[in-house]
This record gives sequence, C-alpha cells and structure tokens, in this order.
Amino acid sequence: MSSTHGPRPLRWVKSTYSGGEGGQCIEWAPDHACATGEFLVRDSKNPDGPRLSLSREGFASLVEFAKHHG
Repeated sequence: MSSTHGPRPLRWVKSTYSGGEGGQCIEWAPDHACATGEFLVRDSKNPDGPRLSLSREGFASLVEFAKHHG
C-alpha cells in the first residue's frame, strides 16, 4: 500500500522581540529556514495573510533592527 504525504504544515514560533501585549507580534518558521535557507516571517494576528521571505542575511538584519528599535 502506498501513501502520499503532502507538505508538512509550517511550525511558527513567536519572536522574542514581539510585544507582550499581543499587539505587535511576528512569527517565523525556524524548521523551514533550516531545511531551505528561506526565512519566512508573518504577522501573528493574520496567520493566513502575506509572508515575508528573507535570506539569512536579511533575517539577521531584521533581528538586529528589532534589538535596537524594539
């Protein structure tokens, strides 16, 4: 018996730099980044909305920006 498996759903993780009040939260997909080198980012309030696709360097720049501008 053969089985066809579709793509696995992405596991999203809330950024540690997101606001604690639930208003300014972004999430990223670390497993996807490890597997593909593509860093996906989305707004946690709109999980079916658009996603930002970043390179490793672009994602690192986003993290640095968040560190300094909260």
